[in-house]
Amino acid sequence: MKTRKGYTVYPLTKAQKFHFYYLDFCPKKEVLNIGTSVTIEVEIDWDVLKKSIYKAYERCESMRLRLAKDKDGTWYQYVVDREERDIEFVDFSGGSLEEAERTMREWTQVPFEHQDAPLNRIVMISLPDGYNGIYFLADHLTMDAQSLIAFLKDVIEIYCSRMYEDIPYPAETASYIEQLKKDLAYEAGCRAKERDTEFFHRLIETSEPIYNGIEGDELRRQREQKKDPAMRAAVNVSDSVDAALDSFHLEAEPTERLMRFCEEYHVSLATLLLMGLRTYFQKMNGNDDVSINSAIARRATLMEKKCGGTRIHSFPCRTVVSRDRTFLEGIYEVRDRQNELFRHANFDPVEYFAYRAQTYPTDPGCTYEPMSLTYQPMSLREKGLTRLGDIQYRTKWYPNGATTQAMYLTVMHRSEDNGLDFNFEHQIKAVSRERLEYLYYYLCKIMFKGIEDPERTVGEIIDAV
Repeated sequence: MKTRKGYTVYPLTKAQKFHFYYLDFCPKKEVLNIGTSVTIEVEIDWDVLKKSIYKAYERCESMRLRLAKDKDGTWYQYVVDREERDIEFVDFSGGSLEEAERTMREWTQVPFEHQDAPLNRIVMISLPDGYNGIYFLADHLTMDAQSLIAFLKDVIEIYCSRMYEDIPYPAETASYIEQLKKDLAYEAGCRAKERDTEFFHRLIETSEPIYNGIEGDELRRQREQKKDPAMRAAVNVSDSVDAALDSFHLEAEPTERLMRFCEEYHVSLATLLLMGLRTYFQKMNGNDDVSINSAIARRATLMEKKCGGTRIHSFPCRTVVSRDRTFLEGIYEVRDRQNELFRHANFDPVEYFAYRAQTYPTDPGCTYEPMSLTYQPMSLREKGLTRLGDIQYRTKWYPNGATTQAMYLTVMHRSEDNGLDFNFEHQIKAVSRERLEYLYYYLCKIMFKGIEDPERTVGEIIDAV
């Protein structure tokens, strides 16, 4: 077994290599940064918080992850025994909240050094409005949104268990290395991998998808430009990776209506969101056949949920729903396609897109998917922090300023009221905020018209909105 600095090294997983796949041609390496803050409206014992952060580091192997590149240019990973970096403290209380948030956005846009260096940063912060807590920056090669939230929750619960008598110490976390070994065993070859390969190859070979644009006429225009009326893929990115993060907020009461519908009909909110989005693209483009990239967290087992790291795989969720089918039938069609993807989600997404490009050769930069969707059901309120009673807390995400995709939607629950935040990260030159407002407006109209009477046909809903 190879070692580095006395630690056993392991190959990268397919999820990590997926990030390198687009990092290699992105000029802004901060594209992998995830920046967030969590603050509470109470005075903080900074010494106890610092000790709680160190303890959370000790409990989470992926927070101590390091990367190294060998002479052949191959990247490896290893976990160090402990983090001994000082935890910074920045007092923003003498300035404005806008200045504090501007500084944290700047922190989020500084890329990490990947060779043998820490791949996260924690700063204890005191804000001007009386909220105090931590700013957290992580490299996507080592964490995804779910493991990031789990780590922050661990810090808060460790801190609160030390400060408040009725808050129990959090349950043990799982080993990143042990889960990594399972992932690498799958990737080395097994019957499950063979079944997943057979499924995706068969799925791809069924027929060629078709691109549906946010404005509705992109494919037609590109067909005319290239004088190819049969072209089914299109370019949807710009010549710049400069990105913005625009957020739209759905209030608690309408969010609760969506959640009640999902509970009644035994579907996930991600299914309802995908149904709403695909119906929007169907309305704009006139195609029954719609594909949207769907991120899959791959955290089904308890170990996967608690091991940290980055586990996101992303595959197109392609559905064909005719206008004469009911909204509920469309919902179930989306659910069935999602369930198929979930069952085979350990498959390498890079291999998926490579095989599709081999099956249906297209010009460089062309795609069939106008956007990607992630629904993040996990929040800090979940399973434990409700015991904090009326203590107010707040979370905020900060843009890293770069994306290789035209549009990426992340839907998350707000800590304050469990309402939904629709966070659109998008290339500034590819998609405008005005167009995103338009999409968000019609997405909500479609979803609420659909859940109001799920026996309405898709065509009736499209015509009504």
